[in-house]
This record gives sequence, C-alpha cells and structure tokens, in this order.
Amino acid sequence: MKARLLLLLKRVLHEWIQPLAIAAAIVLPLKSSLAEWNYVPSGSMTPTLLPGDLVWVNKLAYDLKIPFTTRHLAEWGGPRRGDVAVFYSPADGIRLVKRVIGLPGDVVEARGDRLWINGEPVDYAPLPAAGAEPDRRAFLVEEALAGHPHPVQVLPGRRAVRTFGPVRVPAGCYFMMGDNRDDSHDSRFFGSVPRAAIIGRASTVILSVDPARHLQPRTDRMLRSIP
Repeated sequence: MKARLLLLLKRVLHEWIQPLAIAAAIVLPLKSSLAEWNYVPSGSMTPTLLPGDLVWVNKLAYDLKIPFTTRHLAEWGGPRRGDVAVFYSPADGIRLVKRVIGLPGDVVEARGDRLWINGEPVDYAPLPAAGAEPDRRAFLVEEALAGHPHPVQVLPGRRAVRTFGPVRVPAGCYFMMGDNRDDSHDSRFFGSVPRAAIIGRASTVILSVDPARHLQPRTDRMLRSIP
C-alpha cells in the first residue's frame, strides 16, 4: 500500500505539479514585468471607468522593471499628461487608477473644478449626461488636457475639493486625479506620485460587470479603448 501511494504521489508530481510550477515560473515574471490587468473597485474614474471594469495594464508603456519589484532596468519615456495610469498610492500602497494631470515641474491648480496648468486654463465643453452617476445631479464635460480630450464628471451637490493650489509637481513625480473630480481620493490629498510607484498605463477595458446588478456583464464596454 505504501509503495502504491508513493508511486501515485510521484505520478502526480511529474504529470501535474511539475508542469504547473514550470508554467508559473514563466508566466508570473512576464505578468510582473510586461502586462497584467487591474480591477476597478470604485467610481473615482467615472465615466471613463466604472466599478466592475477590468482594465489591461501595459507595464512596458514607460519602462522595463525587474520582476516582482518596482526597480527599473530601462526607461524609454515617462507618463504623458492625460494618460490613465496604475500606481501604488503614496499614502497606503494600495493600487489606484487615475489620470496623469501634472508632469514633473508643472504648476497645477484648480479654480472651481476648472484645471489650470502652468498658468493656462484647460478647455472644457459640455457633454450629454449619459454615463453619469444617477440621482446625484451629476453632469459631464469634455476636458481637453494637452490635446488629450476625455470626459470628466462633476457633482455640484457634493462637498469636495474644487479649488486648490497652485502646486508645483516635484522632480520625478506626477500629479494624479480621478475623472470623477468631486468623488476621488487623489493627489489633492496624498500629494504627487513618485515615478517609481507607477506600474503602467491602462489602455483597454477587457471586460466589465455591474456590481449593482449581481455582476451582470456590460457587453458594450468589453474591449473598449480608454480615452
């Protein structure tokens, strides 16, 4: 009986555990350095991203990192103003998804929910309310940030930080904000984000489910590019 049990364990090790271990040794470092996905748990990026979205993160957008670390092997470009980036929060290390607003050396401020970059106001245009949060008097505008237009949600009835700065972004850091401007915990609260804390650029919504409707799939959002 003991001999048969040992034979069975060797067979399981050879046919299952060893191949899985080899696959993990190949896939996990690639996932850590090249690309992965990130689940969106909150509405801080509404209407661009919704709770329940699963986004593709291009880890090679800005650099190549040593697997399982934030140390850079090579860099070929920093985040651009308007990019949607995934990063570790300077406050608590939690992974967040926000938009890059200010680059190193930029002076960022807001006056009544309108952004100013380096002393120049950012242009806005009204958008239809489709996609805005219901029952909160939300409205949408298109923000033309450095030639990178994208929707922004404003919640006039909510207490929020609508005016701040001017703030100069330190060298090697980036100022991040959510597109849901009046309901986002971002650089207005925890400060600018160091370059080393940025994981990659979110480029595509892979798939999406609605947490408020028993994870019903949102088929219209699948494989949607992120503006």
